[in-house]
Amino acid sequence: MGYPLDRMALWDPRQDLGGNDPEALREADFVLWKGHCSVHQLFRPEHVDQVREKYPAMKVIVHPECRWEVVQKADLTGSTAMIVKTIEAAPPGSQWAVGTEVHLIHRLAQAHPEQQIIVLSDCQCLCTTMFRIDLPHLCWAMENLVAGKVVNEIRVDPQTRKWATVALQRMLEIAGGRNSGERAALAATVD
Repeated sequence: MGYPLDRMALWDPRQDLGGNDPEALREADFVLWKGHCSVHQLFRPEHVDQVREKYPAMKVIVHPECRWEVVQKADLTGSTAMIVKTIEAAPPGSQWAVGTEVHLIHRLAQAHPEQQIIVLSDCQCLCTTMFRIDLPHLCWAMENLVAGKVVNEIRVDPQTRKWATVALQRMLEIAGGRNSGERAALAATVD
């Protein structure tokens, strides 16, 4: 999005002030949580190099949770929705190496047989959390709600809720293309 790295602070939850001095936090445009997605972190810069060597015309598109070096080598970087929209809008004959969760890539390949869509690296573990986001689990949650039982409820203390809402609002203000109705709808889900 064009923000320089020197305007970002990394927050390590295991250290006082996240391992930052107060001035660095005041000066930062973004405070990034020191965390990672185990699936996206498996993609490495050499995977991009291997794809480019084997398929010179193939475009590399990756999720922004991939390693910084992978994001820098990719042709495009974006959210899951952006990856899906980009491939859906691509012309027949397009070639894509995708750096994200493998089930999504397989679904995209099945939905678009007119394109060549592959996983950026064959060495992938599955995201067990995303793997459970399917119709049977949704049906189970809905049936429980109908029966008056809330399953998988997440509760946070008021202080955490307050600052989580602030963080979400700020992220939505940064994201282009969001309208006030979408922001209000998301804010309502946090309350």
